[in-house]
Amino acid sequence: MTATSEQIDQHDQATGPTGLYVYGIVEDRAGRVPDGLAGVEDARVELLPHDGVAAVVGRIHVERPPGRRADLMAHSRVVEALDDRGPVVPVQFGSVLADEDSVIGDLLEPDAEQWRGLLKALTGRRQFNLRCTYNEAAVLQEVMTEDPEVAALSARTRALPEDVTYAERVRLGERVARGVEGKRAQDSALVLDLVLPHAVSYSLRDRGGVDHLLDVAFLVGDDRRAAFEDALEQLAEAMHERARFQLVGPVPPYDFVDGDWWV
Repeated sequence: MTATSEQIDQHDQATGPTGLYVYGIVEDRAGRVPDGLAGVEDARVELLPHDGVAAVVGRIHVERPPGRRADLMAHSRVVEALDDRGPVVPVQFGSVLADEDSVIGDLLEPDAEQWRGLLKALTGRRQFNLRCTYNEAAVLQEVMTEDPEVAALSARTRALPEDVTYAERVRLGERVARGVEGKRAQDSALVLDLVLPHAVSYSLRDRGGVDHLLDVAFLVGDDRRAAFEDALEQLAEAMHERARFQLVGPVPPYDFVDGDWWV
């Protein structure tokens, strides 16, 4: 049974004030939202159009604990469903505006031209996330083999008590860190040089840890996807003893909704 607008309003009034949860911005066209798509609080997802673009929204109660895991999963599910049907500009998780006038007046109307341009630039392009991690043992062995001082310090610190070799252990750690950082810079440049010809844009992410090599998001055109994946497969095969490649995607373009890459 489908509830009428009056029934929905009565329910909202009975259970507290509501607002419009915003998932993203899409083109204003028929079929843009899958039938029956529900989001946070299992609320129906619908379009609120303005000047060629539309905000994807759902009505939720505002007097509720924020940031629950179920809400994050619902948010992701909606944005992924939109991404499957065309370009989408994801909005930050947890964005709630008071009413329809606020969505149009504060979000859509001031930047309608920008939204249209960004959606056009995202058409036929998808985001892929690549994470590369080192085989830590293999890379540390490379550093030791290539740097005689590292090898000598390592041998000395293994042979003598810790209290005798404190200074050497500090020098060893610093020397190894510099060696790994040098390899990381060299290997990251190699990966990017070979992959970027097949991508529209990219966004680097910060990571820590000795095993970190590269964490990067790529925006890839549908017409270059096969070449992009082939290049990564070749790299993964060539570096399989030293590093592990993990590619995730396509995913919504969270890393490409800011900046001027598309202008």
